[in-house]
Amino acid sequence: MSLTPYRRRPTRVVQVGDLGVGGANPIRVQSMTTPATTDVKATVDQIVRLVAAGCEIVRVTVPSKADAEALPEIRRELKRRALRVPLVADIHFTPAAAMLAVEHVDKVRINPGNFADKKKFAQREYTDAEYEGEIERIAEKFTPLVLRAKELGVALRIGTNHGSLSDRIMNRYGDSALGMVESALEFVRIAEAHGHRGLIISMKSSNPLVCIEAYRLLARRMAEEGMDYPFHLGVTEAGDGEDGRVKSAVGMGALLEEGIGDTVRVSLTEDPVAEVPVAFALAKPYNDRLSRSPVGVWEPSPMRGGYARRWTQVVEVGPLKYGGANPPVVELGLAVAGRSGEALAESLVPLLRREGAPELVELGVDALAEAEAVVALRRLLDRGSLATPLAVRLAPALVGDDAIVAQLAGSAQRIAGLPPALLGENAWRTALGRLLDQVRGAGAVYLASAGSDDVSAFTGGPAAAVLAALDEAQARGVEVLCGLEALGREEATAEARDLVAAVDARGLKLPVVLAADACLLGGDAVVDPAVVLGTVLADGTGDALRVSGSASAESDLSLAWAILQATRLRISRAEFISCPSCGRTLFDLETTTQRIKSRTGHLKGVKIAIMGCIVNGPGEMADADFGYVGWGPGKINLYVGRECVVRDVPEAEADLRLVDLIKSHGRWVEPPPA
Repeated sequence: MSLTPYRRRPTRVVQVGDLGVGGANPIRVQSMTTPATTDVKATVDQIVRLVAAGCEIVRVTVPSKADAEALPEIRRELKRRALRVPLVADIHFTPAAAMLAVEHVDKVRINPGNFADKKKFAQREYTDAEYEGEIERIAEKFTPLVLRAKELGVALRIGTNHGSLSDRIMNRYGDSALGMVESALEFVRIAEAHGHRGLIISMKSSNPLVCIEAYRLLARRMAEEGMDYPFHLGVTEAGDGEDGRVKSAVGMGALLEEGIGDTVRVSLTEDPVAEVPVAFALAKPYNDRLSRSPVGVWEPSPMRGGYARRWTQVVEVGPLKYGGANPPVVELGLAVAGRSGEALAESLVPLLRREGAPELVELGVDALAEAEAVVALRRLLDRGSLATPLAVRLAPALVGDDAIVAQLAGSAQRIAGLPPALLGENAWRTALGRLLDQVRGAGAVYLASAGSDDVSAFTGGPAAAVLAALDEAQARGVEVLCGLEALGREEATAEARDLVAAVDARGLKLPVVLAADACLLGGDAVVDPAVVLGTVLADGTGDALRVSGSASAESDLSLAWAILQATRLRISRAEFISCPSCGRTLFDLETTTQRIKSRTGHLKGVKIAIMGCIVNGPGEMADADFGYVGWGPGKINLYVGRECVVRDVPEAEADLRLVDLIKSHGRWVEPPPA
């Protein structure tokens, strides 16, 4: 039995039109339209495409009264097309637009940072009396919307964005998850004071770790205060492509694993229809568990607030250092699969010489001839001055085969393998002991790692199998790492947490190798590994990462590096914080983002924000080195951090001006030759 079984956070059901959110309802999938809401035909056409893709709730932006006045026509056109879908009005800055929109939608989203507050990065101290006075002023502006929404049965989403915390909140709570939570709770209490409890709450940030911390803290605070509102999950400004999907999967997956989250939106800088299958890939495993979740009381996560890495001793594998303060190692797993050393070298050498290369290669060995191929590969790599360490994973039937390990001595600097699962306990330990004696004799490191298919009847689970192997290794003085092979998404996170808890309980501060086989996890080859591995990394656990089984070795490596980047553990490429398009956007976000990425994507470690408008732009600049923000039709403002340094740049000149700005701050390097 897992020490960390899945349980869903209990919430009230909030109706959004005909759809229930929270309670025992499935996790709902939603997205947002990108045309100007005043363009009724374009907006309705996109809603039709979103619903056809499975989207259950659609949000439209309402930046002005004119947009609000377009909502009745959108409703009529949807009815004419026999399309029934809950509509949400997204409000920033304009309470008057909210009062018009509430008459024609099923939910109104307001942002506490700008609905009745302001953000000018002003510094001031508030006395308690002044602060309460500000709350009263906010209540005066918010109350009319609360009362009308309650009267009409319209839900409210109180959606805090990390990038748009008001000056008042920032001055009292800082730029923090606590500030995000307090900002939302102020508005929740105003709604409750007027008896409106049809509320859904969100805490969004472009940093997945901030998202995780904020939602966990909100869940804890609400449990303490007897609140049970559903949560809308999202990582805002996630970007596009693999990076956008990985950031979303890490930030939301870690929360869904803990039973937190009732509706999700994946924010990609792409056609919003592309968001829908990613959101379903995230939600489906948890929706599948709803009918069989363990009976028990959900409790807020015991994890501490904020990220803190698990401390371990340092284990050396050749030139690599695992654990301690060293960054997680990126590994590549390959099956030898009958190939010769020459064939292995032919496929591996280009990978080892590319940007984003593996730092260790683990080879699956199923026969003596394959062990000989590993030895030959080592010689060929040495000849080519490629010092990348090699590791082997022995097939269970080969564990205890002295000839195999003897053949590998001096070539493999790490050896992994557990005996066949069907052996009795004594025979299992004997076979493992023979392997460990050979590992010690070869001066190699043993990786005690197990997946669900390695578990024998006597062990009771992968974590127990690893612990038994660790006991044998330590008794023989063999240097060890521990790990877990994620072979199924549903149990992977719980098994990893169980393993770490059990290892730590024994006082074994060993580095942990995290591995996932994308093709065996059961779903999306990008989303599933990012959820499984990202969740454990966000816990602070993980000293090496290996992804296998996706489309190619190149994609395995790219995904591993992307997961580490999303968790901010290793920055291996430029980081782009780019928002999804919406009706507020002042330029074509998709093409602009691709254009800027093509010019600056080689700038390793440089964070660039590409923001369509001012709603979150200035705030999200705080998490970026440079910013490109739409400020008016055809006009761009450029930022360094949160400071606007160049104003009103014509859009046609803005890309080159951004490059010049990066150069002037000493962050530019020339791109490598094509």
